[in-house]
Amino acid sequence: MKDLDPSRIGIIGPGRLGTAFAYKFGRDGKKIQIYHHDIELCRAINRDHLNPRHFTESLADILGGLDAVPRLSDDVTATNDLEEFVQTNDYILLSVTMNRLPELMNYLRPLIARKEGGTCLISPIKGLASDEKTRELITPSQLIHSRLADLKQKYVLVSVGGPFFDVDIALGNPTCLSVAGGKHAAITVMRLLKVNRRELNAYYNYDSVGIEACGALKNVVANLKGATDQLDMGRSIGGTIFARAGVEIRSLTKLLGGSFQAFHSQAGVGDLYITVSSLASKNYRYGKYFYEFYTGNPIETSLAALKKIDGTPEGPNTIRNVHRYLEKKNMYSPIFRSAYAIFNEGDSKEAIREQIIEACQFDRRTREYIGPFSRALYRVIPNLWYRRESGFLSRIIL
Repeated sequence: MKDLDPSRIGIIGPGRLGTAFAYKFGRDGKKIQIYHHDIELCRAINRDHLNPRHFTESLADILGGLDAVPRLSDDVTATNDLEEFVQTNDYILLSVTMNRLPELMNYLRPLIARKEGGTCLISPIKGLASDEKTRELITPSQLIHSRLADLKQKYVLVSVGGPFFDVDIALGNPTCLSVAGGKHAAITVMRLLKVNRRELNAYYNYDSVGIEACGALKNVVANLKGATDQLDMGRSIGGTIFARAGVEIRSLTKLLGGSFQAFHSQAGVGDLYITVSSLASKNYRYGKYFYEFYTGNPIETSLAALKKIDGTPEGPNTIRNVHRYLEKKNMYSPIFRSAYAIFNEGDSKEAIREQIIEACQFDRRTREYIGPFSRALYRVIPNLWYRRESGFLSRIIL
């Protein structure tokens, strides 16, 4: 899509990640406009050049006090006028949670249709949506394309994957991203991101669905790892969770329409590594707090854990959607099934421990490699050749 203005960038959603990108693009000399429906929040951002709702307190804790927190650039402004926002900005970063994306697309669709020029949508969203009736899973890019199916000439879409933490983007720490989508649009977005490569670099990946699936599923693994690390289970089991989760992520990614290679990219193994191994991860902290506060009531415990976290960890919502999909496909997935049971089915702390041991130590699969017969069938019927939870195919060695 030609003649898009790269000097102005819009950000929908002044949460942690949206604010982090506002800091980054502001340092790069771009004119940034943040959209949020709350006019009082917009006034506060415009007045103080800080986000009073998200991120500022976290930065103050890291930097040693509120006075040390950097202000947003004078070129960063906030507005609650969505129509003016869409008309003004040709590049729009969607910094919302997956469960809010359908509603946002309902608002954006008529505005993009009325706009004289085109729009490049940039999606760093990490989550999966589930249709309540069909139980099919879709990634953010698949949802966006379905909602804008008759506006193909009016927009392009670029997906952004990790590994990154919002705090590193905000403070200009060295970070590398994965960028996927149509090659011309993706390369243009990479140029926007790579103004200062000492801070941020980006690599191209052709597989939007793959990097989105990896980015969503690793959050569930981080929930599980956060809980596991609160148990006295030694230091070895974390490696098993990491490795066996990779097997399941690859299979699910393929079923969702991505490729096996996605897991071996930055957005796959790179993002999984940092998310399961750092307190900077909201999803790791969620698992940690969930176990610490566990009462036997998963809803009550989840609410207590969420109160301790600035921002929304995507893992809890993702695992519920994934579980419905696993049930529909009769898919063998011990790591993800155990995560669903731990965070959604009330029991005891002892039961959490047993769920983790069962998933890691009693996997029905006995080998780490894919044999020649399975490799051949993966090529012929890639969306059908996977181990089932029950029935005849559950006994076949894959």
